[in-house]
Amino acid sequence: MCLAIPTRLIEIRPGAQALVELGGIRKQISIALVPEVVVGDYVIVHVGHAIGRIDPEEAERTLRMFGELAAQEAQ
Repeated sequence: MCLAIPTRLIEIRPGAQALVELGGIRKQISIALVPEVVVGDYVIVHVGHAIGRIDPEEAERTLRMFGELAAQEAQ
């Protein structure tokens, strides 16, 4: 099974690269598969590649669920 995480795109860089941020962590990823993205979009990231755009409301809902799961694991 694969896990893809929604993250917010904060900067587009040369060479089909971009910077995303999730929970204060920033990571450079490839946007070669989704060249239409713009700063502020949420993208689904899998192994360093944006594989699709996601609706902001759906992204926030998914991130909330991941947060709830993490909180349960910590107990």
